[in-house]
Amino acid sequence: MDLNTIREVARPQTRAELPVWTAGDAWLAGGTWLFSEPQVQLRRLIDLTDLKWPPLTVTPLGLSVAATCTIAQLDALACPPDWLAAPLIDQCCRAFLASFKIWKTATVGGNLCMSLPAGPMISLTSALDGICTIWQADGAERKVAAIDFVVGNQRNVLAPGELLRQIDIPFAALRRRSAFRQISLAPLGRSGALLIGGITSEGGLLLTVTASTKRPVRLCFSTMPTTGELREAIRQTITDDLYHDDLHGKLFWRMHMTLRLAEEIRNELADGARS
Repeated sequence: MDLNTIREVARPQTRAELPVWTAGDAWLAGGTWLFSEPQVQLRRLIDLTDLKWPPLTVTPLGLSVAATCTIAQLDALACPPDWLAAPLIDQCCRAFLASFKIWKTATVGGNLCMSLPAGPMISLTSALDGICTIWQADGAERKVAAIDFVVGNQRNVLAPGELLRQIDIPFAALRRRSAFRQISLAPLGRSGALLIGGITSEGGLLLTVTASTKRPVRLCFSTMPTTGELREAIRQTITDDLYHDDLHGKLFWRMHMTLRLAEEIRNELADGARS
């Protein structure tokens, strides 16, 4: 879609060249949502592509994912054998309601910043203990855990003029034995519930609930919980007002599927621990 209110497109090549943020500005990375509907409030786009951030970098601490990394680039990553959680990358990429054309353009950072409950990059980075680096408008930066980045349906912690630079995922999370469950109302529909579980080094359970909730929710258990303990923890932690409710899944269906998928994850990871 043409954005006929845009008067200027800025193309900074370094952070120092980023223009002063004003009302009517928008960051442009993939632009798959930005160009999908009218944006009558916008006057200027700030194109991030000329910053040329490396999409994926293995550091001494883990994997660094640039906000401008496309879904196709992330999916193509060749992971070492000891990254037991690597299948989550493929599974979350395929949880997108998107064609291969969108994969080549849509970005990891764009999915986080759009902050839809069903955003699968939110699910992935939250479950893998991602840390978001945010560039602030005054030239400083701050770090926020990915689990805390999204605070509601299409709401996140970014202030006007702030920019998501990257998400860093630690090796400990990548080496964690994990389990994935996702469900939609239609075979190719938007996720109604997407849950990821992982086993800690001490044998406990980490469960990350997304898509069925307005924001990611993490439940931590020092040991593998029983069915009853898991269900009660979910009911105590995820109150009715935290569940999302729209045409892709009504509230009580999302509640039911969250409990069901959580139990499937618990069974899978508990069985693996006994084998």
